[in-house]
Amino acid sequence: MESVKSMSVAALIVAAGRGTRAGTGIPKQYRRLLGRSVLARTLEAFLVHPDVSYVVTVVHPDDGDLYGSAVAEIADPGERLLSPVGGGETRQASVFQGLKALERSRPDIVLIHDAARPFVDADLIDRSIRAAKQFEAAVPGIAVTDTIKTIGSDHTVVSTPERATLRAVQTPQAFRFEALLNAHRAADAAGLTTFTDDGAIAEWAGLSVHVFDGDARNIKLTHNADFAAAERRLNEDPMSYVTRLGTGFDVHAFQDGDHVWLGGIRVPHDQGVLAHSDGDVILHALTDAILGALADGDIGTHFPPSDPRWSGASSDQFLAHAVGLVRQRDGMVDHLDATLLCERPRLGPYREAMRERIAEIAGLRLDQVSLKATTTEKLGFTGRSEGLAAQAAATIRLPEIVHDR
Repeated sequence: MESVKSMSVAALIVAAGRGTRAGTGIPKQYRRLLGRSVLARTLEAFLVHPDVSYVVTVVHPDDGDLYGSAVAEIADPGERLLSPVGGGETRQASVFQGLKALERSRPDIVLIHDAARPFVDADLIDRSIRAAKQFEAAVPGIAVTDTIKTIGSDHTVVSTPERATLRAVQTPQAFRFEALLNAHRAADAAGLTTFTDDGAIAEWAGLSVHVFDGDARNIKLTHNADFAAAERRLNEDPMSYVTRLGTGFDVHAFQDGDHVWLGGIRVPHDQGVLAHSDGDVILHALTDAILGALADGDIGTHFPPSDPRWSGASSDQFLAHAVGLVRQRDGMVDHLDATLLCERPRLGPYREAMRERIAEIAGLRLDQVSLKATTTEKLGFTGRSEGLAAQAAATIRLPEIVHDR
């Protein structure tokens, strides 16, 4: 049997709805939970999963700016996050649009997931992929604990289904790509437009749909009260968030050149720096500060200078990697602060562009990035204009399990 690792897996995130039941304001997938948008949380769950090859999001045509802001919160979406696809009038139409957009790459497996389910975790994604590999069409379901009644038009009970045979279906729903695409094409050709989930389309098309174990924590945010409950859940999780502080320092000597990289910005200068990568001391110091807060080595541990892959590499990927490690541990970066130490070049003309670039790389707001500069009063190697240096601090929050004492 073909291994999961040898099969390509695409995640299709459905984010084109208006979410009117969640109250007024922006669509629910762009609302924030503890400072991060619902969509950013959902996308990141799939982007960090090692078996997901790429992710495509179906969005409403009017939500381009909202989508862009949500993606900006993700430390390093990378090439696995494909360009968004415009949705249709219904959920069914939106999924069909997404499937057609995936035709060029033709993944082996496609996972269809609601953007408004931000609590999906790696274990559930694992089960989804395994189920699609084995059963061609599969949906996660959880046992129904309430008694369910079927009622008639006059609201009287018609029947009481056996509770043991019922399941409440969730996403991600998992399919062999070709099978689901063909099912959607058949439904479209038949003029059927009211399917509310892809398991129902697969069932209508004659596929045998397997139900695997879902996750009761994988809730869908539908009503305004769901957001309040989600906030409480994040705050009252059996983990407590603790604040950690890390510091970083980097230095590079000048050599012949016509520019230096600082804070992700190319700054014209009458010298360059001697470095294995692009020598951006600000981004290097910030990266080490975050890794220090994580107690996870330093930049040389993750990107050794002996590895030719990092020769001349752009340092933005180092910072994005460090921020991604924080988020993989369900943490968050609160603040980044860096100080450039040199006689020249002057930071002032480029400060705001650097702050904006650092915020973009790290998926932070501009007010979470501080950047300063100072000279060393002509003292030392920086005072003699032999090189430049930077020191940085990073404040992060990480969850730690609270043990009973």
